[in-house]
Amino acid sequence: MAVRGCVTLLFILLSGIVYADVLVTSSIPAASTPSKHTSAVTTPLPTTHHNTTNSTTEAPTTPHHNTTNSTTEAPTTPHHNTTNSTTEAPTTPHHNTTNSTTEAPTTAHTNATTAPTPPPTSSPVPNPTVGNYNVKSDNDTVCLLAKMGLQFSFKMSENASFQTLNLDPSPNVTEVNGTCGSGGSDSSLVLKSDEITVHLVFTNVSQKFRLHALMLSVNLTNGNVFNASNNNLSLWEASVGSSYMCKKEQSYNITDKLTINTFELQVQPFAVQNNKFNTAEECFLDSDLSFLVPIAVGVALSFLIILVLISYLIGRRKSRTGYQSV
Repeated sequence: MAVRGCVTLLFILLSGIVYADVLVTSSIPAASTPSKHTSAVTTPLPTTHHNTTNSTTEAPTTPHHNTTNSTTEAPTTPHHNTTNSTTEAPTTPHHNTTNSTTEAPTTAHTNATTAPTPPPTSSPVPNPTVGNYNVKSDNDTVCLLAKMGLQFSFKMSENASFQTLNLDPSPNVTEVNGTCGSGGSDSSLVLKSDEITVHLVFTNVSQKFRLHALMLSVNLTNGNVFNASNNNLSLWEASVGSSYMCKKEQSYNITDKLTINTFELQVQPFAVQNNKFNTAEECFLDSDLSFLVPIAVGVALSFLIILVLISYLIGRRKSRTGYQSV
């Protein structure tokens, strides 16, 4: 009986070993498969409890064999130290980006001084038309003759600019009046248009006549009126019985606000004969002697230079004589 029991126990042990080997062999592929995780999984084999009861004819003497449960662990699969190599993205070098702010060029604030606007320059006024004027006495005899072109430059105030006007000699524009002088009285010539009125007064002193007074009145388009006069003139002087002539342009300052320009002037306020001008006394500008002025100035300068040289030579000679005596 003892032998039989031992054989039975040995058979059970071998069966358990074989069964365990089969289980281990079937579980190795699953266990040997490397896990993607770093820890290895150990699969325990199920333990089979074989409660084998040996029944004998002698029930009371049949010992209860406690079958030892042997748990066979599967061979430990070597741990593969799987290194999780984390591939880091290539580190982009930190470029120190300098935010360069380009400042707009600073414009220096210049206190621009506004230059005063010059007054508008008007186009130059052309020369006036030459007119022929005469004054008749009561018996329809011409007592005064005048031929001239008149131009007036005037300003309304001290700070104002000059304005220039020409007298239109047309008979339908300008009216001619005047008085005849005789026996020491003055002669006058009045030229009047809608815009301009000029009054010329000639006097006769010691058989010499001259322009003694001039009055001007101008009606401006803005409604203002310009008035100027001078009663102490001494112009256009000549002998009675002759005329005064100056064909070249002449300018006369009548007042500080009035200037007159004359063109091809010829006047005879007294002793007119046969309704025409007598022999003319020319002004200096028209005379043939006008060219002598620069010659006279040159001669005077030459004389002064010669005088200075003579004085220098005399003084130098005296100084030498003084040194010899010493």
